[in-house]
Amino acid sequence: MNSPVYYELIKMDKHTGARLGKLHTPHGVIDTPCFMAVGTQATVKAMTPRDLSEVGAGIVLANTYHLFLRPGHELVREAGGLHEFSQWHGPMLTDSGGFQVFSLAAMNKIREDGVEFNSHIDGRKLFFTPEYVMEIEQALGADIAMAFDECAPADCDKNYAVAAMNRTHRWAERCKNSHTRPDQALFGIVQGGMFGDLRIESAKTLAAMDFPGYGIGGLSVGEPKPVMYEMLEALMPYLPTDRPHYLMGVGSPDCLVEGAIRGIDMFDCVLQTRSARNGLALTFDGKRMLRNAEFAHDFSPIEEDCDCYACRNFTRAYIRHLIKAGEILAAELITMHNLRFTYRLMEKIREAIREDRLMNLRNELMLRGTFN
Repeated sequence: MNSPVYYELIKMDKHTGARLGKLHTPHGVIDTPCFMAVGTQATVKAMTPRDLSEVGAGIVLANTYHLFLRPGHELVREAGGLHEFSQWHGPMLTDSGGFQVFSLAAMNKIREDGVEFNSHIDGRKLFFTPEYVMEIEQALGADIAMAFDECAPADCDKNYAVAAMNRTHRWAERCKNSHTRPDQALFGIVQGGMFGDLRIESAKTLAAMDFPGYGIGGLSVGEPKPVMYEMLEALMPYLPTDRPHYLMGVGSPDCLVEGAIRGIDMFDCVLQTRSARNGLALTFDGKRMLRNAEFAHDFSPIEEDCDCYACRNFTRAYIRHLIKAGEILAAELITMHNLRFTYRLMEKIREAIREDRLMNLRNELMLRGTFN
């Protein structure tokens, strides 16, 4: 198919479903598997675009729902699109806002033509249709736009999951029919709840629609991790191998490795930035809560062998002082580190796939305590 975004498979790990690849976009090429930093409001919290480049970010995700509410997609269009507005000139992806709309369960009303909901900011009544979401995402102008889907709750029964899945498929067709921007790719989203047969059906149905990429939604929404892995194993054989596979909203270190083992190429998560604002650092030796008293006289870096700006220049004791003093710099430094840690982990994953030793890497990291 002719698409501005396309996937190039470089190599598959001999022992797993892991894939080494490149994702080609109008704003650059990304090595995969990749992690996408979440820039909900057209900014990754506590980071400048320069900071993002320095820690190794390849692609940034922005949120359609939030940007629709403020500053509004028309203003972003007037500014020249998200890249010009935010001054991040690398690849970008916008989600459809579906997860946010459906998470407002007490404030939404689902109909066949779309979803009626109330703004969480001022309570005003709003209405999203697949066509309107495409209008918004095309105005925002990211390299990749996600289709508008219905994200069913993890604990829903099968009848509800079937209805939500079928509606997602119908909305995917409507999104595809109304998406016209030639320099933007539209990805479909697999749904089906926690039911393997529905996940397979959804993967088959969306594969037949010939999207240039596929998101996997409705996972990591409260179910146990083994259930998520089971769903991935069920559906993955039915997704096209020449298209990118994107596990939405997942990014803990263990899930990055386990997802890659099962053939995932793209991940995103707020864990890295949200944890940082709470004083929690991610390291290859496990999590470190830097606000704890044990670090008050610790003059070593967050992580000894990390090459990020925070670890090259500052100590755990200083960062703990910043946290206790309520200084913004604490969040900035820990965010830099957490993102750099994650990009270093992705580099290790890609290297392991190249050398057919991803399972060995998983075992090494598990023994080291990286997943703790």
